[in-house]
Amino acid sequence: MFFISGEYESKLDSKGRLVLPSRIKSNLPSNSSEMILRKGDEPCLVLYPLLEYQKKYAQIRALSEFDENARKLQRTYFMGINPVELDNMGRFVIPKPMLEHAQLQKEVKVIGMGDRIELWHPAVVMEYTVQDPQERSELNRRFLQ
Repeated sequence: MFFISGEYESKLDSKGRLVLPSRIKSNLPSNSSEMILRKGDEPCLVLYPLLEYQKKYAQIRALSEFDENARKLQRTYFMGINPVELDNMGRFVIPKPMLEHAQLQKEVKVIGMGDRIELWHPAVVMEYTVQDPQERSELNRRFLQ
């Protein structure tokens, strides 16, 4: 098991490649050059090491094909993923539709989320994080008891 945390800044190059920060790369499981990039439920991208993604895949695949809502979820989920491969410099190409989904242009906020990595436009991520200490305290009470 591995754990990725922290907040980092990175940049897209002119070819749409992102370099993962060295601290993130060093925390990835060995043999993690193959990864899965998915459109997030918010305007972000989610990057999984292949082994972690396989756990999510098993959950989604196990849903009944005879349930309309399950099919919608499967369709939406699988349409929004792309395998990516890290090169020897830790870079990978982000497909254009994914760049558009996350509103990524040049600057990228890279956030370690335990078993996955989120990629955000630096201004947009602030809309999806808790800024108020009282709200953070309430969320801690609600979810971390």
